[in-house]
Amino acid sequence: MPHLGILGAGQLGRMLALAGYPLGLQFRFFDTSATATAGQVAELRVGSFKDEAALADFATGLDLVTLEFENVPVTAVELLAQRLPVFPPARLLATAQDRLEEKRRFAQLGIPTPDFRPVESLANLEAAVAELKLPAVLKTRRFGYDGKGQAVLREPADLSPAFARLGGVPLILEAFVPFDREVSLLFVQGRDGSQAAYPLVENVHRLGILRSSRAPAPGTTPQLQALAEDYGQRLARELGCVGVLAIEFFQVGDGLLANEMAPRVHNSGHWTIEGAETSQFANHLRAVLGWPLGTTAARGEVLMLNCIGQLPEPTQLLAERGVYLHDYAKEALPGRKLGHVTIVADSEAELRERAAAVTPWVVPREVPTSAD
Repeated sequence: MPHLGILGAGQLGRMLALAGYPLGLQFRFFDTSATATAGQVAELRVGSFKDEAALADFATGLDLVTLEFENVPVTAVELLAQRLPVFPPARLLATAQDRLEEKRRFAQLGIPTPDFRPVESLANLEAAVAELKLPAVLKTRRFGYDGKGQAVLREPADLSPAFARLGGVPLILEAFVPFDREVSLLFVQGRDGSQAAYPLVENVHRLGILRSSRAPAPGTTPQLQALAEDYGQRLARELGCVGVLAIEFFQVGDGLLANEMAPRVHNSGHWTIEGAETSQFANHLRAVLGWPLGTTAARGEVLMLNCIGQLPEPTQLLAERGVYLHDYAKEALPGRKLGHVTIVADSEAELRERAAAVTPWVVPREVPTSAD
């Protein structure tokens, strides 16, 4: 019975374990928090990612290690890789952790991105704005997520306050993209190089937090799907990806601009648990174990809604056919992702009808500022 270690023990890790138990897998998590939600479903080791002795103890008896979030120190991955297989590899992780290096790698592989400039000082920022013009988006190069670590610059007076708030760490300025919509691709590559891709997903964000994902993305042409998969293939092969690689794009007309990537299972793929033949979680596990990948076909029209800051009562939802509630068993805080609801239907009309029935219970009238 394979015994897998997972770095990080949030809801993504929890869902990995739940997908792995029917396959006969065992799990051990490593996290800095003793209350991490995956600890409710599997063994949890608590410690610092800088503690070599704790990491070595964690690795004892494991067959391989993977991760559920990408901000694990690369040094920890390199240390563990001396003892047993670790997926994704450290070099992919290092690229994904730095928005500037990520954008540069996209460009090297011929994958279009919004125009960008590195920023180290206020003078750098002013020079970059002179080239890219306003509006533009200033971001930290590392550790930003769910709208954190970034600011939209709309007029010259915004530059100094934004730099004062975000400065002190390396930054990147990106040209503002008047996109048609945001889409993401969930791409999977196995240890043997086998590949699979899920249908493109249409995503809606509010205050920087993913609110909903629609799959397959309405109006996706075969050409657009093929273009996204081509970009996924380039990245997975070049960076040695093993497991799920999520790539977020801005769609502009018939083209795609790569925004960022995450070498892990992804929030925009939660719909796959009930909405696809093989979930992203099961396919990630298959990939890192070297097992055959499962089919990625959608089971119909699917909508995933994140539960932000509050959870609906199960009785408000579960009477509806084709509706599934996932509670992450996390403490309720403003802006925190506490769970998600997936709606699966046979037709777009049926999906709209079910969504209209349950959305008022799931989506609060106002989304509070993110605090997770």
